[in-house]
Amino acid sequence: MSALNTTDENMQQDIRKILEASHYNPFSVLGKHPASNDTQQEIVRVFLPRAKEVFINSGKLDAQNVALVRSNKTDIFEWQGKKGEMPDKYQIIWRDSDGRLHQTHDPYNFPAQLSDFDIHLFGEGKHWHAYRFLGAHSHIVDNVNGTLFATWAPSAERVSVTGDFNHWDGRCHPMRSLGNSGLWELFIPDVESGALYKFEIRNRDNHTIHLKSDPYGQSFELRPSTAAIVPAESKYSWTDGSWMEQRKNTDWLHSPMSVYEVHLGSWQQDEHGRFLSYTELAHKLADYVEYMGFTHIELMPIAEHPLDASWGYQTIGAYAPSSRFGAPDEFRYFVDHLHARGIGVFIDWVPAHFPKDEHGLARFDGSALYEHEDPRKGEHRDWGTLIFNYGRNEVKNYLLSNAVYWLEEFHIDGLRVDAVASMIYLDYSREEGDWVPNMYGGNENLEALDFLRHLNEVTHGLEDGSVTIAEESTSWPQVSRPTWLGGLGFSMKWNMGWMNDTLEYLQQDPIHRQYHHDQLTFGLLYAFTENFVLPFSHDEVVHGKGSMLYKMPGDEWQQFANLRLLYTYMFTYPGKKLLFMGTEFAQGREWDHSQSLDWYVLDYELHKGMQSLVKDLNKTYKDQSALYQYDFDSRGFEWVDCHDSSQSILIYIRKHENEFIIVALNFTPIPREGYRIGVPERGTYQEILNSDSSHYGGSNMGNSGEITTEDIPWMNRPYSINLTLPPLAGVVLRYTS
Repeated sequence: MSALNTTDENMQQDIRKILEASHYNPFSVLGKHPASNDTQQEIVRVFLPRAKEVFINSGKLDAQNVALVRSNKTDIFEWQGKKGEMPDKYQIIWRDSDGRLHQTHDPYNFPAQLSDFDIHLFGEGKHWHAYRFLGAHSHIVDNVNGTLFATWAPSAERVSVTGDFNHWDGRCHPMRSLGNSGLWELFIPDVESGALYKFEIRNRDNHTIHLKSDPYGQSFELRPSTAAIVPAESKYSWTDGSWMEQRKNTDWLHSPMSVYEVHLGSWQQDEHGRFLSYTELAHKLADYVEYMGFTHIELMPIAEHPLDASWGYQTIGAYAPSSRFGAPDEFRYFVDHLHARGIGVFIDWVPAHFPKDEHGLARFDGSALYEHEDPRKGEHRDWGTLIFNYGRNEVKNYLLSNAVYWLEEFHIDGLRVDAVASMIYLDYSREEGDWVPNMYGGNENLEALDFLRHLNEVTHGLEDGSVTIAEESTSWPQVSRPTWLGGLGFSMKWNMGWMNDTLEYLQQDPIHRQYHHDQLTFGLLYAFTENFVLPFSHDEVVHGKGSMLYKMPGDEWQQFANLRLLYTYMFTYPGKKLLFMGTEFAQGREWDHSQSLDWYVLDYELHKGMQSLVKDLNKTYKDQSALYQYDFDSRGFEWVDCHDSSQSILIYIRKHENEFIIVALNFTPIPREGYRIGVPERGTYQEILNSDSSHYGGSNMGNSGEITTEDIPWMNRPYSINLTLPPLAGVVLRYTS
């Protein structure tokens, strides 16, 4: 046994690279190796900055620890001895400059851990569970506990794991390069869950150093700190088996779906203005949503993001529920509890872009890795963000695996995919000359379209009953049609045209609405070309657009009446429903992400009445199959009269099999008494909802519960009834006999 001062010139160069933290393959230098000058000898070489003295625990009973010798006044320590003298999994014991002892297994004495199969699938862009081996995971090798770190950085010269376990020193734990795959990995023994870490990446071109958060990190520090946290293996025991089984067998196409859109940070806060935890929110939100009768909630992005003001739409930790509200298992409890209360959970998912923050995905390995090099393809000018390179297999895999992660690991029921229009058009919000046409000279992003189709095929194939919803604001065809028919494969699409036309109409003074009547009727020309969701989302109550209430014209009474009328129209119109939090009780202030909703306004009669109306609309919608069974089918809708523009009145039928509902809407403040309409059946019609009821803050005009038909043909129908149409109100009638 002897000390070694290496003289081999090649080895000296390798050691110099280790000292400079520039070696792409530290395993060729560090750890245990045959001695180059004697095949019967072995050498153990470790690099330990801050070490004063280093020993090897030989593992033999009653044997003393074996000292390593510092090499050439560096932090390289070496031992050479007979082959087989040291155990395969020896331990290093070292004393630092403060005299503290440390003991750990040598990470450079373990073989590569990632399987060839995983590496191959990832390179093909077809590994739906890449999050199971990329990032940081508790791992056991030969009965040694530790953490396996892995990341993708094909253009890096060197990648290291830095953390609170190595003083954030990138020299200590350089990773193993897995060749042409671009993957790097390192098993670090004795690093436990809860440890903080980042990846330190040395650029191959100019040797600059980047300190990056883990793209696959599953837990992060609370902002503004940005380190990932080695996750503990989830111990959460799900209790929603019956919900998940029921979801598989639910025909959502023909079921009621009324969605409450929520920003967790501002729905409610505590008395000190602090965020509620996932656990607190689970109970409070479930109580409220159940009381109001919504079937689902949709969470604005809850993946980790550095800036509150981005509302979550500029994500850094795509695989981590935000630490603002608690740990990942607490979010599991949140979803589980809502499922137990019969409430589905959708999340906003953002595959369109990512922020430029230095610690994030931007130029992750020194190159344009996740984004395009050309800013005409790789940058959103409006948002100051970068666009994913959908043509790169590993980038597609990052996104597809992320979608599967939320659905499988957190039992999410659906993904509302943000900003789809910006993905599918190369010239989205760009001036002429500031975009690059596709291979055929068109403006369609063929790679993004292929990704979206793939997304829907994968998620629908793996997670029965889950849905995907596109926020797509253009007339791109067949967004919600199957991919095998040439569609994009989404379950549903937001009906932005209906939303914009309807709001523009309602914002008109009632005296002028007769000239804009087609804004209400035009939507029926395309209402059944897609599976539409009718959204009044957060986007309509920010950036100076005013609240839903104050979009409405007139005095206070008329503003509330108009809004009640609008919601009645929405809940009886073909399509699933979505309301943003606070709009259900007519908050007067624009939404502010930093403040709790103005719950105090429910002390006032008109706001409380609005909330009561939305509650009753949800109940009516769910109770009457005619209002939801054929949301996406022309068989479920029929005009009674769409031509009375001079009085701004709409009347239509919603129907299912032998059941039908008649809806009459008066968009003026003038009561219409003795208003005759044709009906399809003789008998009695019951007024089951009237938005002018005094219970909702209205004037209480109506039809006294029931109306009997007369044998007077009207509007090409054999029977008719005389109605009282209240001012700025809608009435809903059910045929009873």
